Formats: sequence, structure tokens, C-alpha cells
Amino acid sequence: MKTAFLILSILLISACQQREAQHSFSEASFIKRPIPHMHREVPTELIRSKYETLKPNEWGERVTGVQTHFETSEKEIALTFDACGGPHGNNVDRELIRFLKEEQVPSTLFINSRWIEENTKLFQQLATDPLFQIENHGTHHQPLSVNGNSAWGISGTGSVKEVIAEVKENQKKIEQLTGSKSTLFRSGTAYYDEVAVQIAKDLGIQIVNYTILGDAGATFSSGQVKNALMTAKPGDIALLHMNQPKKWNVRRRETIRSYSPRERFYLCSTSQPEFAVTTIVLNGHLMNEQLIRGDNT
Repeated sequence: MKTAFLILSILLISACQQREAQHSFSEASFIKRPIPHMHREVPTELIRSKYETLKPNEWGERVTGVQTHFETSEKEIALTFDACGGPHGNNVDRELIRFLKEEQVPSTLFINSRWIEENTKLFQQLATDPLFQIENHGTHHQPLSVNGNSAWGISGTGSVKEVIAEVKENQKKIEQLTGSKSTLFRSGTAYYDEVAVQIAKDLGIQIVNYTILGDAGATFSSGQVKNALMTAKPGDIALLHMNQPKKWNVRRRETIRSYSPRERFYLCSTSQPEFAVTTIVLNGHLMNEQLIRGDNT
């Protein structure tokens, strides 16, 4: 029996008390929460014969078997970032990565094969950083379907064989480059049928989607992203993107200055609740504004 985990960031919406910090955020302990229902991997020949004639009845982001949250009694959520790859998706949001590293924000990164090919050196650097958990965002960034269903204008995989290839080829690439086999998967568009989800489970892989649509494919405005994250409840999984950088300009800097203190939220460590990092959301990204050290403004 395998067990998969999500690395968590802790998001306290309003309960984080601002007191003088004695420790830095980077000294906080990392937290992992298990994602259940992992199965032992079944040989692909058996999977193909088992599912070849099955017809799916469900299609969407929350079909049977998709994990959208985790169990917790704490005020914590999982931040997940997709890197989709392809002609319009191979970019790198270096400002976001810099922020996550500087503030030691643990995150789960779902990486597509095409993005890895274009950013191999950076991918290997991210994979060796204990802040980041590397997981599988597919080989060709397709919806996962056994009969070719489409989502958002993207054609899905069209057979059991193609489902297996979409999952396994990138999993193999990640393992070759990192030495670790990814056990979590999110498809391109985050759409599935329930047969494809079960195939993934038989491959020893758990499908993970989201409860918080954090940036809608990096199309949300800064206000929309902030509003989305402010709805967070314990155990939520937030989906954002790390491959769509936005250029800084005067308008965005003015947006930062315009936020009032009561519009801020606090990203805190469970082990160091006295220390808060005041953050804002800027065009789909968490951006650090200042560290709170006994400042109650």
C-alpha cells in the first residue's frame, strides 16, 4: 500500500494574531497530509483488458474518485501550482518562485512534460528544493478520457492506452530526472471521466483537483484571486499557476498600495503562530508586501 502526501501551506484567514516575532518563517516545520485511497500498481496489460469495453457515465472536475480536499482539524490549506507547458504555457513565473523560496512557503507543483522539456535545469532545481513537492500534470496536457471527450477546446485522450500514456510517460520522465516516482496527478483542464480516474488508481496514482479555483488559468484579476482565496476553509486545495508571469507596471504597484490592512490575510506557520507574513494577491500570485513584527497596523 502506497501513501501520497500534499505539502501544505497554512492559511489563517483572520485568526493569526500579530505579535512580535521571535523566529523566522523559514524555521517552521513542514507539514504533510495524506491523500487516501492509493492502490498497488496493476500491470498495464491487465488494466487495458479490464477497462477496454467500459463506457463512462461521468465527465467533469469532480467525478467519482477525484480528491478535492484533505481531512484536517487545523486552519490549513494546500497551495498547488500548475505548469502546463506547450506553445503558450512554457513560461516561468520567476517572481512567484522567488517569493515562495524567500518566504519558505511549501507548495505542491504539478508539472507537465512539455514544461519540463523547456525548463529542465529549473525543474531539477525545484525538485531538489525541499519546499516543493513535484507531481504529475500529464504528458500532453490533455483531459483524461477513455473516449476522447474534450474540455475548454482541448481534446482528451481517446482510449485506455492513451490514458495510460498521458499519465505514465510524464511520471517516468519525472522519475528519471529526480529519482522519485510521482503518485499524484492532475490532468490538463482538470477534467476526467470516472473510468480514467479508476485506471489512474490502478496505476498507483491518485487524481487531485481542487476546492478553490485560485486564478482560473491565470486569467483572474488580483481582486478575483484574493476573493477566491479568502473563501478558504480547512482542508481546501487551491489551484493556481506558475507558468504565466505578468509584467510589473505602475497600475499593479498602485494596486498594492491601495489595499487597506483589513483586506490583507495572513500566511502563517502552525509551529510559529506568533509570526505572520502579510501578503497580497497580485494578478494570480501571492506576493510579499512586508513582514509583521509587532506592527498592528
